[in-house]
Amino acid sequence: MTALQAYIDQKNKWQKLFKGPQYEIQTAKGRQVVAACLDSDLSPENLTCDGELSRAEIVRRHRVLTAAATELARLDPVAAKAIYELYTGE
Repeated sequence: MTALQAYIDQKNKWQKLFKGPQYEIQTAKGRQVVAACLDSDLSPENLTCDGELSRAEIVRRHRVLTAAATELARLDPVAAKAIYELYTGE
């Protein structure tokens, strides 16, 4: 679960900087929140920064986010259903 934990750690650094709530995967609600974040990050607009990123960076980001989403799906298949972008690729 290294990709998922790395994703959560990175998100929590930003949350701490802006005094936001910390993400966690110990509870079902926490996993749902993380799944929603992953779905948002995997959307084409966010993944490509509206077309501003290079192809190599887009592929790298997609690989990292997909690995985290896959780990979350293994941990909690119900929460992972919220990751629409993982299953459709749209």
